[in-house]
Amino acid sequence: MAGFWIGGLIELWCNERPTEALAWWDGEGGQILGGRDTLAGGTWLACSRNGKMAFITNVREIQKIPQAKTRGDLPIRFLQSSKSPWEFAEEVVKETHLYNEFNLILADFPSGSMVYLTNRLNKESAYIAEVSPGVHVLSNASLDSPWPKAQRLRDGLGELLNVYGDGELPARVMADKLMMNDVKDEDESLLPGIYTPQFEYQLSSVFVDTDSPLGRYGTRSISALTVKFDWELSFYEKHLEEEEWKDKTVTFIIEADDRG
Repeated sequence: MAGFWIGGLIELWCNERPTEALAWWDGEGGQILGGRDTLAGGTWLACSRNGKMAFITNVREIQKIPQAKTRGDLPIRFLQSSKSPWEFAEEVVKETHLYNEFNLILADFPSGSMVYLTNRLNKESAYIAEVSPGVHVLSNASLDSPWPKAQRLRDGLGELLNVYGDGELPARVMADKLMMNDVKDEDESLLPGIYTPQFEYQLSSVFVDTDSPLGRYGTRSISALTVKFDWELSFYEKHLEEEEWKDKTVTFIIEADDRG
């Protein structure tokens, strides 16, 4: 994932595993918008009508907790709660040992707050930090890690911003130019070294499409979420459905009473 966070404006890009397409969730009273993980029932990125947003990535690891709780439930719980990003993060800290490693971003646009929570560094004592305005990249390591694919995202964003200047950067362009990048790292020394060198090479691109011992593995969904200064939120999704890429955009005005 890559994004820039400038006060009341955020741009976000995401690609994840098999999902249901972007939609308002009927079971939540039509208050939550996002895709759904078809494997575990949670979400990797979603937002609410009142201007809250959450997204999560797993951390690349070998050792896993067999009966771990579903990480995709954490964004949903935050969007359903009345807590601020920091308050919710402090609540989750008490149970991070029940989850496999994750990175979680929590945001409340009306209050201008964004928080990063991870149990990657220490499952027994998770790390919480405010996310400062600026350009950030979140991969399957930690926030702003120096992985080459993360750096390519950062550099690619910089190039697009230079091209568009003060103009609006279309979500479709962001998705195609940034998240469809299939450039891989030829230098084995740059790879994380968690899996086999051959598989690490296949995972070294932003856009992944490869075979694994468990079958085809790769990018299934790409999202771009933007919030403008007039509080218009636009959620763009490009997802793979029966070997065909389809896209959809949902736009609405944030319904918060305390917008700055």
